Amino acid sequence: MEPGSDDFLPPPECPVFEPSWAEFRDPLGYIAKIRPIAEKSGICKIRPPADWQPPFAVEVDNFRFTPRIQRLNELEAQTRVKLNYLDQIAKFWEIQGSSLKIPNVERRILDLYSLSKPEPTEEDIEKNPELKKLQIYGAGPKMMGLGLMAKDKTLRKKDKEGPECPPTVVVKEESGGDVKVESTSPKTFLESKEELSHSPEPCTKMTMRLRRNHSNAQFIESYVCRMCSRGDEDDKLLLCDGCDDNYHIFCLLPPLPEIPKGVWRCPKCVMAECKRPPEAFGFEQATREYTLQSFGEMADSFKADYFNMPVHMVPTELVEKEFWRLVNSIEEDVTVEYGADIHSKEFGSGFPVSDNKRHLTPEEEEYATSGWNLNVMPVLEQSVLCHINADISGMKVPWLYVGMVFSAFCWHIEDHWSYSINYLHWGEPKTWYGVPSLAAEHLEEVMKKLTPELFDSQPDLLHQLVTLMNPNTLMSHGVPVVRTNQCAGEFVITFPRAYHSGFNQGYNFAEAVNFCTADWLPAGRQCIEHYRRLRRYCVFSHEELICKMAACPEKLDLNLAAAVHKEMFIMVQEERRLRKALLEKGITEAEREAFELLPDDERQCIKCKTTCFLSALACYDCPDGLVCLSHINDLCKCSSSRQYLRYRYTLDELPAMLHKLKVRAESFDTWANKVRVALEVEDGRKRSLEELRALESEARERRFPNSELLQRLKNCLSEAEACVSRALGLVSGQEAGPHRVAGLQMTLAELRAFLDQMNNLPCAMHQIGDVKGILEQVEGYQAEAREALASLPSSPGLLQSLLERGQQLGVEVPEAQQLQRQVEQARWLDEVKRTLAPAARRGTLAVMRGLLVAGASVAPSPAVDKARAELQELLTIAERWEEKAHLCLEARQKHPPATLEAIIHEAENIPVHLPNIQALKEALAKARAWIADVDEIQNGDHYPCLDDLEGLVAVGRDLPVGLEELRQLELQVLTAHSWREKASKTFLKKNSCYTLLEVLCPCADAGSDSIKRSRWMEKELGLYKSDTELLGLSAQDLRDPGSVIVAFKEGEQKEKEGILQLRRTNSAKPSPLASSATASSATSVCVCGQVPAGVGALQCDLCQDWFHGRCVSVPRLLSSPRPSPTSSPLLAWWEWDTKFLCPLCMRSRRPRLETILALLVALQRLPVRLPEGEALQCLTERAISWQGRARQALASEDVTALLGRLAELRQRLQAEPRPEEPPTYPPAPASDPLREGSGKDMPKVQGLLENGDSVTSPEKVALGEGSDLELLSSLLPQLTGPALELPEATRAPLEELMLEGDLLEVTLDENHSIWQLLQAGQPPDMERIRTLLELEKAERHGSRARGRALERRRRRKVDRGGEGDDPAREELEPKRVRSSGPEAEEAQEEEELEEETGGEGPPQTLPTTGSPSTQENQNGLEPALATSGPSAPFSTLSPQLHVPCPQQPPQQQL
Repeated sequence: MEPGSDDFLPPPECPVFEPSWAEFRDPLGYIAKIRPIAEKSGICKIRPPADWQPPFAVEVDNFRFTPRIQRLNELEAQTRVKLNYLDQIAKFWEIQGSSLKIPNVERRILDLYSLSKPEPTEEDIEKNPELKKLQIYGAGPKMMGLGLMAKDKTLRKKDKEGPECPPTVVVKEESGGDVKVESTSPKTFLESKEELSHSPEPCTKMTMRLRRNHSNAQFIESYVCRMCSRGDEDDKLLLCDGCDDNYHIFCLLPPLPEIPKGVWRCPKCVMAECKRPPEAFGFEQATREYTLQSFGEMADSFKADYFNMPVHMVPTELVEKEFWRLVNSIEEDVTVEYGADIHSKEFGSGFPVSDNKRHLTPEEEEYATSGWNLNVMPVLEQSVLCHINADISGMKVPWLYVGMVFSAFCWHIEDHWSYSINYLHWGEPKTWYGVPSLAAEHLEEVMKKLTPELFDSQPDLLHQLVTLMNPNTLMSHGVPVVRTNQCAGEFVITFPRAYHSGFNQGYNFAEAVNFCTADWLPAGRQCIEHYRRLRRYCVFSHEELICKMAACPEKLDLNLAAAVHKEMFIMVQEERRLRKALLEKGITEAEREAFELLPDDERQCIKCKTTCFLSALACYDCPDGLVCLSHINDLCKCSSSRQYLRYRYTLDELPAMLHKLKVRAESFDTWANKVRVALEVEDGRKRSLEELRALESEARERRFPNSELLQRLKNCLSEAEACVSRALGLVSGQEAGPHRVAGLQMTLAELRAFLDQMNNLPCAMHQIGDVKGILEQVEGYQAEAREALASLPSSPGLLQSLLERGQQLGVEVPEAQQLQRQVEQARWLDEVKRTLAPAARRGTLAVMRGLLVAGASVAPSPAVDKARAELQELLTIAERWEEKAHLCLEARQKHPPATLEAIIHEAENIPVHLPNIQALKEALAKARAWIADVDEIQNGDHYPCLDDLEGLVAVGRDLPVGLEELRQLELQVLTAHSWREKASKTFLKKNSCYTLLEVLCPCADAGSDSIKRSRWMEKELGLYKSDTELLGLSAQDLRDPGSVIVAFKEGEQKEKEGILQLRRTNSAKPSPLASSATASSATSVCVCGQVPAGVGALQCDLCQDWFHGRCVSVPRLLSSPRPSPTSSPLLAWWEWDTKFLCPLCMRSRRPRLETILALLVALQRLPVRLPEGEALQCLTERAISWQGRARQALASEDVTALLGRLAELRQRLQAEPRPEEPPTYPPAPASDPLREGSGKDMPKVQGLLENGDSVTSPEKVALGEGSDLELLSSLLPQLTGPALELPEATRAPLEELMLEGDLLEVTLDENHSIWQLLQAGQPPDMERIRTLLELEKAERHGSRARGRALERRRRRKVDRGGEGDDPAREELEPKRVRSSGPEAEEAQEEEELEEETGGEGPPQTLPTTGSPSTQENQNGLEPALATSGPSAPFSTLSPQLHVPCPQQPPQQQL
């Protein structure tokens, strides 16, 4: 870090202003207001109101720019001088074949430039740290070798014994152009080096040191030494590569030992190269093009990496100190990029602009026209620049600036010393430094004094915006400097000729533009004179601007007109003087020239570069140039007669323009005198409104300033117009009468004050007479109202008429309010009286409360107080009864009707309409109607239907009345539901898709296989939920027992006819077992939706349709009971259980008749009618009827004989001895994977063993399970048949009975007997037997495999020691597996059914008591039931065949 940089002290802050919204609306007016304060600092900051936030209008995606490259240590003036000096030294040694090696002191590069200065004083040594180091460490040999030591005198003072600087050759130029080379001492060399060090500024970059000078050199034809003028010893002559001069190597000082290799230059060429004029310093453009996003990413990354912290956390003070440290450093070369001077015309402004290129929103439109929009401010009406037609980029058209950290703008003032305004749209702050205009010349002097080398080569250096100087340095030399940090959303204003500079704290986006006000005009004229002295080009012609404004004085603001008049007067006087001098020179030729039509470069003075407008001197012989009249002697050498004047205006035209300006500037005084006389009525005559309006219009047309006098005139006009409008409204209000708009009345005091106001205005108004007339009417009405109020009580009609007259006046009289209160009191009392009258309609509680509220605002009186007390008492009583009724309606404990009736009776005496009492009355009426309905149902001819009772219960529960009958009805409904649930468990299979009523009713559509199957599938999917549709009964028909019985009988006949039709249809279908079966449209379809084919298909014995054996429940061959454990009945194949009914034919469990009779007994105890109960009675009658016919058929002589023969055949088979050991047969292969086996088969195996031994071990049980099926398979070849010859006459009735019995959803023993007889009368169905055997084998195989898997799983759990497992559940798992078949499920359901029915057997006789309907049904059942039950065996059946019927057949489960 450079010495002293840590001590950077921030300058004081500049003024900061925060305008109000009223001040903010006039931008240039506000700037003029703060100018006396802010101008003293040179710059100031303005914070707009908080809610002034213009949207950012730049198209971010299309914004691309190329920034400038800034090397920070080249910006600062003193640092640049040091770098230039190092370039010179480095070039000096590099030309001679050596490289510059700058020594380090305290690990820093020594400041060689400071050491090259003249002999320092003690004060200089204290101020310059580099000289102080030199004083401490002393001058070493390296510094001497560089030629950078102090003069001999200083050296001898400090170190007499130090080594001397080696002598060298110095070339001096003489006046004649000859060059003389002398041998010099070190002192002379140092003097020459000092001369070298003060040579013009060299190249500014050490990377561009060598520049070969190819200028013309003097060549010497003779090869002689320039030192000794001899040409001998030519082998030691050294030829210069720059000028071809010759030198002996021993003549050089110091002498060279040998001819050097490479390029060698003589001392004269070295001096010439080092004195070459440098190029002007400037910024170079970057090669990369950026978008806003890419530049921001680069800028943020640079700052974060540089400071090693997030960009938003870097303090501004730290950035400021680091910036000035880097600027002052000659060691650290930090380079940044700055997107400066980007034309908004090309890239778009950050403010919204109304250029018709895109549609603006209302918010954008507001900011697009704001005076603080930098596109609008330069062309405001009070701005001078609005009179310049051209769009001057940077002055009238804003420039954009995209900055990054450390990117800087150098010390400068604005073109033409104009104002500038800068707005920071967004981003990190911008740090500013400013110097007031009074110190501008002082700043220039300080910078020239400290860095004269720079200004010698570039006199207009400060106009190039490329040079900085540390503010502390300027302040130390007496230059006042201020600073500020401009944050986003803030403005910075720079005043005329105020030097300013600064840098960016980080990534940001700013916009700037120039503007000029009336007070700038003198500064602008002085700037032109300053430019003339510097020979600097002007941006525009100041004279042209003044004349253009003077040409149209009426368009100028008054202040601007006065300022232009002053400037125009000075300009005219100067023009007169210059033209007079031209005449004195003898130039008389002149011609008019419209200079404004010429380009600026064609009308610039060739001497001072000023843009001419009023006049210029030209020459006929030298047409390419002209001069201003200040440089008439610098045009050309031609004769004066050839020169002529080119002028824009004559000297007579200029005073005329000046006069117009004067009239415009002085017109305000004339107008102001007229206004003052009119407002103060100095002549005693009040002006009319029209005269005052004319004065105000004149001020607007002539654009007079907004002075205090003009404001008084506007206020007077506004007040007068308001009075006229108010007077007209008062008069029209009287005419409107009661239709007048409310709220527009004025009081009597206001009317008197209004009249006084009109009289005091300096304006004549004829409406004053009308107002006086209204005041007289109001005062008369006030007297009448006082008389009426004094004679109270007056009649209400009189008071009302007076009140209406007062309302027509349009003025509020105090007595009118008293009249209003009296009228309102009378109206309220009358309304209370009508409301409480006995004959009146009862009012609601809201009406009562409204009367009380209205009574509170009525004027108090004894009558009012009494009425309010009565109302309050009545309201309290009514609310109490209303609350009591509400509690009765909402209470959980319902009250009996008698209690409610008493409450209603007492509330009838209250003359108020009570909603809750009314609701209670309606509820009581509904309760009475409900009780009547219950009595009617209970006392009818038939027991009530369950649906009716459920409806009554639902209605009764909703009533807020306690009903004794409701509990009885609920109990009856609950009992009926309990019976229905018990009947459902008796009949319905587990998860059945049928309802109880559907199962009990005959299947009327049994004849249509497709309809039957589709309905069954719909029930399975839950899509079909109808109960009575099959019988064609409506809900009303179900209430009539006769309709139910008739429909049931018709359904029986339809069911029988339908099943016969279905059997014929299905019998015609091809058998799946036949090998020759062909594909046909009339094929069977299983419940799974597939066509059954091949082995494993079964045909239903009822509907004759085919199904997959694995998809339905199939019978067990060995499920028939055995008569003796020692006999061998296996050859009695007709007793094998091969009967199969499909799930479409057997829809229920088919309980035994004894169980159904128990349900009927429970039904007769119910005082409720159910459709299911009547259907069950019909089903029972049908079953008993069929049982009687079956017994009669079995008792016939033919059938009895057949049964006898069948019994003998059975006895013979039992008498045959059994082999000692059962033959061993190979196990039959399993056909299809079937359902799981059942553990119920284990007891059946016991009868198949040789000696009938009981099975005690699991091994024997396993053996028996496999051997019984093998034994049956071995017996198949021995089966023969038929066992009986069954005549057709006997077979046909039995088959018909069998068909009807299979349709019954009841299990009867006779059905089983008939089936065995029919089986014996035909050959054994070998295909079905084999199919059943294969299905059972596959089922048992799968059951054992699953049992073993579960056993292994249980053992693994035991081995793992599962603590959370339930031992009881583990023990039950194998049982559950063994009993998972359909038979086990059936058995479980049977056990549940027996538990629910209490295990009661069927009754011997039915009770004779019950409802009439039950008695009627009972009479029809008595004959059939007389012989029913297991205690009445068939007398015709053989004792050997009369065995208990097996349990119900297995049922399918899908």
